[in-house]
Amino acid sequence: MFTHPAALGRKGSFKRSAFGYEKACLNIYRSMESEITRTEIIKVTAKLVLLSAFSYYSMKWLMNQLDPTNKQKNQAKAKATDLMKKIGIQVKRQLSEHELMIATHLVDPRDIKVSWSDIAGLDDVIEEIQETVIFPITRKDLLVESKLSQPPKGVLLHGPPGCGKTLIAKATAKEAGARFINLDVSILTDKWYGESQKLAAAVFSLAIELQPCIIFIDEIDSFLRVRSSQDHEATAMMKAQFMSLWDGLITDPNCVVIVMGATNRPRDLDQAIQRRMPSMFHIGLPNRRQRLQILELILDKEPIGADVDLEGIAKVTETFSGSDLHELCRSASVYRMRDFMRSTTRNRAAVINGNNRETAEALRPINMDDLRKSFSKIRESKVRSNACIVASSSDMD
Repeated sequence: MFTHPAALGRKGSFKRSAFGYEKACLNIYRSMESEITRTEIIKVTAKLVLLSAFSYYSMKWLMNQLDPTNKQKNQAKAKATDLMKKIGIQVKRQLSEHELMIATHLVDPRDIKVSWSDIAGLDDVIEEIQETVIFPITRKDLLVESKLSQPPKGVLLHGPPGCGKTLIAKATAKEAGARFINLDVSILTDKWYGESQKLAAAVFSLAIELQPCIIFIDEIDSFLRVRSSQDHEATAMMKAQFMSLWDGLITDPNCVVIVMGATNRPRDLDQAIQRRMPSMFHIGLPNRRQRLQILELILDKEPIGADVDLEGIAKVTETFSGSDLHELCRSASVYRMRDFMRSTTRNRAAVINGNNRETAEALRPINMDDLRKSFSKIRESKVRSNACIVASSSDMD
């Protein structure tokens, strides 16, 4: 059958058009499939992100609820924030959770009522502390070029209990105008693994942020005693972390952070700690002259009788510490209050409740007999506790 060439051209053109149409439809279908796949991927990814975030915060909330110290930590954060506002501390960065825990042990300088005038009998120690610790802090501008005149990074006060070690630390912080962290070592212990090291690091990072700063550790031998193989792993790691960070302060001459410790057992301290505390001050029992100065300071604003012989008291209280002398005077003052309350001409309940018109002049002054009774009482308690053997009250005569 004969076919016209024109008809053959139209047929080929139709086939080509049909093929092009099919190809275009296939491209459109593939494009739609690609768009659907991309949209689905975005949706699935968004769902996974939301689910992960929800799981993370849910788990974090659950762990906080299970943590028995969570309430304590929140209270510590609020206390630290209020305390820093009260003191007027403005830090350049946001403090971490662990630094806020340490900040609760900051002491407001206005709350430190101890000054050098409140310490008697330790003039030599006070003078040396003023020269080696306080002057390099307060007059740092005069010692900019000197590397040998910087304040020590560690100060150790050691001696018998009750001789004024804590008073000296507080007076040093007040006179130097430095921030004072009265560190409670128990806060560094945490049941969660690694938290103790973070808290130890927070002590120094906070002190550096607040410098000039004094970190005071009372009874430092209970924390940094001689290391042994019997130490717990967590305790050993915490000590190593503390000493490592402390050593970092020593290598930085511009850092004004002082670790001050007090102990009555200096031999129990680790040798590495003793190396980091080059300035050591022995606060021993007061001698006769020092005891007289302490008694005069204690009784300075108290009413005392003309028969009181402070020289005699200072003579017989040979083994008394400053705290013992304060207790002796306090106990003597109790005897005059006891005589006032036992008076038959006054109503005991009215005296206690303050429902009478008696004034302070109604109380008699402290006399020598009160001090003798108080001395005998303290001497007896000391002898029974095998603390020491002191003179008898008859030696006051």
